[in-house]
Amino acid sequence: MKFGLRLRGGLLATLIMFGAPVIAPVGAVFVSSSALAQTVQSISVQGNRRVEVETIRSYFKPGPGGRLDQGAIDDGLKALIETGLFQDVRINRGPGGQIIVSVVENPVIGRVAFEGNKKIKDEQLTTEVQSKARGTFSRAMVQSDTLRIAEIYRRSGRYDVRVTPEIIEQPNNRVDLIFTIEEGAKTGVKSIEFVGNNAFSSYRLRDVIKTRESNLLSFLASGDIYDPDRVEADRDLIRRFYLKHGFADVQVVAALTEYDPEKRGFNVTFKIEEGAQYRVGAVDFRSSIPNFDPSSMRGYSRVNVGSLYNVESVEKSVEEMQIEASRRGFAFAVVRPGGDRNFEAHTVSVVFNIDEGPRTYIERINLRGNTRTRDYVIRREFDISEGDAYNRALVDRAERRLKNLDYFKSVKIATEPGSSSDRVILVVDMEEKSTGDFSISGGYSTTDGALAEVSVSERNLLGRGLFAKAAVTYGQYARGYSLSFVEPYLLDYRVALGLDLYQRQQLSNSYISYGTKTLGFSPRLGFSLREDLSLQLRYSIYQQEITLPSYLANCNNNLGTSAFNPSPAFAASQIPPLDLSSTNGLGCYSDGEASLPVRKELANGKTLTSALGYTLTYNTLDNNKNPTDGLLIDFRQDFAGVGGDVSYLKTVADGKYYAPLVSDIVGIVRLQGGILTKINDDLRMLDHFQMGPNLVRGFAPNGIGPRDLNPFGTQDALGGTKYWGASLELQMPFWFLPKEVGLKGAVYADAGGLYDYKGPTSWTATNEVNVPGCIPSTVNPSSTGTCTGLVYDDSKVIRSSVGVGLIWQSPFGPLRFDYAVPLSKGKYDRTQEFRFGGGTTF
Repeated sequence: MKFGLRLRGGLLATLIMFGAPVIAPVGAVFVSSSALAQTVQSISVQGNRRVEVETIRSYFKPGPGGRLDQGAIDDGLKALIETGLFQDVRINRGPGGQIIVSVVENPVIGRVAFEGNKKIKDEQLTTEVQSKARGTFSRAMVQSDTLRIAEIYRRSGRYDVRVTPEIIEQPNNRVDLIFTIEEGAKTGVKSIEFVGNNAFSSYRLRDVIKTRESNLLSFLASGDIYDPDRVEADRDLIRRFYLKHGFADVQVVAALTEYDPEKRGFNVTFKIEEGAQYRVGAVDFRSSIPNFDPSSMRGYSRVNVGSLYNVESVEKSVEEMQIEASRRGFAFAVVRPGGDRNFEAHTVSVVFNIDEGPRTYIERINLRGNTRTRDYVIRREFDISEGDAYNRALVDRAERRLKNLDYFKSVKIATEPGSSSDRVILVVDMEEKSTGDFSISGGYSTTDGALAEVSVSERNLLGRGLFAKAAVTYGQYARGYSLSFVEPYLLDYRVALGLDLYQRQQLSNSYISYGTKTLGFSPRLGFSLREDLSLQLRYSIYQQEITLPSYLANCNNNLGTSAFNPSPAFAASQIPPLDLSSTNGLGCYSDGEASLPVRKELANGKTLTSALGYTLTYNTLDNNKNPTDGLLIDFRQDFAGVGGDVSYLKTVADGKYYAPLVSDIVGIVRLQGGILTKINDDLRMLDHFQMGPNLVRGFAPNGIGPRDLNPFGTQDALGGTKYWGASLELQMPFWFLPKEVGLKGAVYADAGGLYDYKGPTSWTATNEVNVPGCIPSTVNPSSTGTCTGLVYDDSKVIRSSVGVGLIWQSPFGPLRFDYAVPLSKGKYDRTQEFRFGGGTTF
């Protein structure tokens, strides 16, 4: 439907004053001098049905003496039109110069409806449009609402949307407003190109930006939807990436977007001028503040001579120096970095200038947009408060912390003038987002089989910044539940308190003959020592027991019922050789028998472990999910023996180093090791390290290390008290595939070892009949005897392998396929060349 709006009347006072001849607009009337003597009360109103007469008269403001002049009448006409209440407004002259205001009122909207919309709900559109039910109908407002609806669809990637307003007249000057919407197909990004990039490939740069190309799996994500704001943000991401890698002169000149009608999508092209790559030639520190030694800031600098110029390192250095200066009592110190380029040598001399800044104080901190999150949750992220000296570095740190909370879609801290020249007001603008998650996860691995998990979590419980999660897991070989709770600010200190309650059940499978049940509780405290260094203290108490099928622990010591009758040749071939002349309980093995340490653990029943521990983590990774550069080191120690039934000291170290190489290839070096030390009590087999593909790929779970050699038993893996491992891996993209597919290949070589079993090898029982699975050394022993000893292999063989892998960052979750071939192994190790693991959340 086509429609228009006529605005009647005009401003004529200026033209009348100068006597200029004019042509009057339709509906406008020249008011004679006799009319100028009229007052507001002498105005006559015609045509009004809902709007009161006095309301209309109120728009005409008299001058001195209560008289109306031409300017007041003209202003009143304009004000009435701008109310949007009237389709038409006319001012005429009646008998004796009387002012007559004739109005035609706009209809009232009976209802506002939307038709054809499937992707965006009525509720969302209703909140966006200005036309409301029982409100006044305005054609200009309807036109604005039409454009607004179209813009909402464009923001969701549907640029072919068509919105048509329809007006249905109803009795009593009422109308129904219907917006008919043709949503059209999603308009995505069909191609992303880079021009001028020589140092980094287009494949690598696509990993930097947030915009993605459309592909077959785009319906599971939204990164391929064209969003001009996102494209503009990508320009800054590219620039920051280059500045981080030494390109101090880089410019992202433009981000060109073009709609391709044939592909029904956008082509995005980033034009880059890289410039030269610079290294740090010198680092200097200068101060204009009396009694301030600039060289004392050298320890807080992350910029090193000879390294690539990195703007992020410079910014972090400035932040730490400025904060340290404030701690030393120089609250208004400002650190300003400077740099002199040597264009021939391609070096930058970095200078940190420490000067006295303006003496400005924080008058107030105003919070806006936190409709759910409590004020104190936001304010505790600031290291400054109202009345303190204004420190931009601390403000920037607070903004970064608020963003990292992941409670808000956006966070921006700005300053406004205070009540005086030395006062500023900090304004924190935020937009809340959903912080609750409900997920159903599923996966499969060659170790745990099929697995499913249902979990409910909330990152900002009750708006108090608390984290809570409940999860239930049910799988082919693993089952259990867990409850977690985290208070990130214990007693208003920057210390995180975590509480974990869990129950796990591991069933017997092709890799282990026994199952385990574990019920535990673990409180923990987390400290952030530095931005790249954190410490966790924990206490763990858990009860554990072994479950074993009855046929693996049913020794009846009755050779007459034994189905096993070894030949002399077979007995001689075993390690150690069997003594057929001795009746040593061979009947126990007629249907197999679990290893001695397993049966002893079964006899001991439930075991309680109480342990104190800590983890020290150093993390400089550029991306925690998909790292390409940086170092991650974990050092953990746990001391068991604070009560409970067992005691030991377990020490574990694990380090990974990522380095970008050539042509988007990432190199990964991993070193790991662990030692289990006996304290007082004997070590249990369950406390030993168990290794397999987590140490050297190509081996089965629990496939490496000491093993029971009983040829008639289950030959369980016993584990070891010492292990070490080293791995070298190269990850590379498949350049012939689109980046958005998320596939990478890997080649690797692993080496490691597990040895030094120190668990039980025999035990004495007072009454073997009551000890499940105890195999006496003789037939029908007396009331006291010693169970058969354990014979096992504990050779210190280096296990090694080489292999290839396929890594897929799929919309269904991370998946990895590995095929590894062992090069060296122990005689009794078990291999598994193919391994698969992965899962999804939906």
